[in-house]
Amino acid sequence: MSKESVSIGLSAAIVAVEGERPSVLVVAHDGAADALPFGPFDPAQQRTLESGLRKWVGEQTRFGLGYTEQLYTFGDKGRHESAAGTRVVSVGYLALTRQGKEAPETEWRGWYHYFPWEDWRDSKPAMIDSTILPALKKFVKDAPNAEAAELRRERVNVCFGEGWDEERVLERYELLYEAGLVEEFWRDSGRTNKGPSLGTPMLYDHRRILATAIARLRGKLKYRPVVFELMAPTFTLLELQRAVEALAGLRLHKQNFRRLVAEQGLVEGTGKFNAPVRGRPAELFRFRRVVLRERPAPGVRLGVRRSKAS
Repeated sequence: MSKESVSIGLSAAIVAVEGERPSVLVVAHDGAADALPFGPFDPAQQRTLESGLRKWVGEQTRFGLGYTEQLYTFGDKGRHESAAGTRVVSVGYLALTRQGKEAPETEWRGWYHYFPWEDWRDSKPAMIDSTILPALKKFVKDAPNAEAAELRRERVNVCFGEGWDEERVLERYELLYEAGLVEEFWRDSGRTNKGPSLGTPMLYDHRRILATAIARLRGKLKYRPVVFELMAPTFTLLELQRAVEALAGLRLHKQNFRRLVAEQGLVEGTGKFNAPVRGRPAELFRFRRVVLRERPAPGVRLGVRRSKAS
């Protein structure tokens, strides 16, 4: 009986928001698909998983990580193996930062390049009705039996049916993967794709890790003030709203958003104003860090405050 060897890999989805563009830092990997910063964990040299992650990120991007949290452990067979056939169990992390100058062979890329069906800020993405739903209908029809077809139908309804849930990023990506609508499915199965391939593919399982990071961040916006990890020290309320919208992929009602921010006590005025090229100056605000001690779950509960256009 042959024994399969396993190694531990460390991957980081480093997220920033510049204006209305949520981005992830990617690195070039031997001319292949975009990759998250990643590398193997060395238990002899690295005391903890996170210290190993910080080492790899520092070497590959010249970034010093600030806010960082572990996401999940990924180890499905066939979705990340080394040349020697070793299965890689990858520990994914989410890191939040402000966008800065990237190192050589790294680039900030908008995360909707990888998940274009997730951006509902202007309207429902046209590809959902034109490409995704017809292909998923065929996926249901091609199920091996009635029970499997019903399970597939339920997943399609949950992921792409009425009542869009912005947090189901990973579930939608996994469904599209299984239906053969993303390039990684064909690459992992060793077959040639003759149909549509949605979004920009990533190396190994990295798009799956990024989907998990986006879902975690979208969920956390509602009960933790993590958006301020991505903001400048001072900002206008419109800049804050646009950052939240960019991350959530939804438009929010302006007055409702400002009322919520005021009710939650998330920000305080600085008494200073910006100097816009056009329009009237707007007051600059800063995050009230004391709010973290005032109550256990200060966040932007955007789920019930979407604008009608969304």
